[in-house]
Amino acid sequence: MLFLRLLFLGSLAACALPALGREIVLQRDSPRATLIELYSSEGCSSCPPAEQWLSQLADSSRLWQEVFPVAFHVDYWDGLGWPDRFARRVYTDRQRDYAAKLHQDSVYTPEFVVNGQEWRGWFHGEGLPAPQATAGNLKLTANPDGVTFSADYQPAAGGPGAPYTLHACLLGMGIMSDVQRGENGGRELRHDFIVLDFQSQRLSAAAGGHFLAVPTKWSASDPDPPKAVVAWISTPDHEVVQIVGGRLN
Repeated sequence: MLFLRLLFLGSLAACALPALGREIVLQRDSPRATLIELYSSEGCSSCPPAEQWLSQLADSSRLWQEVFPVAFHVDYWDGLGWPDRFARRVYTDRQRDYAAKLHQDSVYTPEFVVNGQEWRGWFHGEGLPAPQATAGNLKLTANPDGVTFSADYQPAAGGPGAPYTLHACLLGMGIMSDVQRGENGGRELRHDFIVLDFQSQRLSAAAGGHFLAVPTKWSASDPDPPKAVVAWISTPDHEVVQIVGGRLN
């Protein structure tokens, strides 16, 4: 059986992890999961209701067991009056990659991508699609140094084959943002599951020797440190092979 061991390098919540006073081990081998990606922007007046809907998942009993939400803020709204401090070009590139592979005419916000497929059900009040089948065992562990995570993935027999890609998100929770200009000017917006950092790396079929750098820009004085982490293994067509996530405190 293929065994991949992956090392997350960088000061990942360097000040927060040692202060937890407990070991962090997130492990999952469950057969089904739902990865919810929201593409959003503080400059988009249609986005706050979508983010409010995502925030409701924080109270769901399915969270971190079957449902894994992440909110990527794109940067193509930044030139229209309000530069979103959470927006990154790499998140825009990810959305455009989806648009190309899913044969969409364009990118837009808010857009939901669920289990690698465009999902417009939110606009019509529909329930989430059925969870996607997953396989194998993915384990994420905070290392004793307090600044790195390691990830172990053991594929299941008969599961999707390599090449795999490992993805990792650091998430902010309960972050408030005072928007002063643009379409949401004068509003205070709340963000949950917002991506503060994201990295991905293609993995070969060979065991061992893989690592993924997850840089950080937070310090003990930062008011909005990461509060959760999500990592998942996918195939080139964005099929989620296995996923794990949870709170950091």
